[in-house]
Amino acid sequence: MAAHQHGAHSNERRLGWALALVAVYMTAEAVGGWWTGSLALLADAGHMLADVFALSLSLIAFRLARRPAGRQQTYGHHRTEVLAALTNGILLVGVAFLVANEALARLGTTREILGGPMLAIAVGGLAVNLAGLWILGSGSRENLNVRGAWLHVASDALGSVGAITAGALIWAFDWTWADAAASLAIAALILYASWTLLREAVAVLMEWAPAHVKVARVEESILELGGVVAVHDLHVWTISSGRIALSGHVVSTRDCDRDNLLQVVSDRLHEHFEIEHSTIQIETEDFDEPGGVCFT
Repeated sequence: MAAHQHGAHSNERRLGWALALVAVYMTAEAVGGWWTGSLALLADAGHMLADVFALSLSLIAFRLARRPAGRQQTYGHHRTEVLAALTNGILLVGVAFLVANEALARLGTTREILGGPMLAIAVGGLAVNLAGLWILGSGSRENLNVRGAWLHVASDALGSVGAITAGALIWAFDWTWADAAASLAIAALILYASWTLLREAVAVLMEWAPAHVKVARVEESILELGGVVAVHDLHVWTISSGRIALSGHVVSTRDCDRDNLLQVVSDRLHEHFEIEHSTIQIETEDFDEPGGVCFT
């Protein structure tokens, strides 16, 4: 538990640093997009605004998740992180459609765009995003909330690459259509990033088994233990990132020590599947009290 709390505090600090970086450069990109006439830069600034909101939401979720469990909130408030990730995913979809709509409206139109300044500002945006990805990197592998923030920054970094490409083409060849084309590419990248995040958040809220835990393999692993006859009513779900729960009924032979079997099943779930929160009901074949010990 102490290790988990330390990880939560580390992730919160990472989010704070990333939020500061993105918020500062968002203003620069918005001003730069207005000055240069570049939709790609304005789209990137709009995505950074979404990043600021997403990172702020993620920070709030971390603080709410630390609140202790109550009489009615028996699992605590850990799923606020998942709700934040879901909200971030929906926000990303909205940003993608807004950018795509404006880009399609600009296709076929001619307007002056300052390619050189656009290129310089986009390069700065990429540097900021890369710094944000580095800060959030380790936390994104263990926490869905941080992963949502990381995906925001990652899609923004790809958007900066698109803006750099468009700026270079406009500066070198005066191809102003590249600005709208880059904006459409940015929208597609944002939409792709949001799909992965939404799918994972919905899986948690629907209480599906986590992707890396195969329920059939869990059942087989329990059945391999001595004294186990059958397994039924087996359920595996995720409470929040890194918190996997399991409940089920294990049928044992009549002469099995149920207390011993319960400990062995719990140990196996922890060692093989990293399931720490398990609720197991041991039943004998004829529901009589056990007599002997099934492990030596």
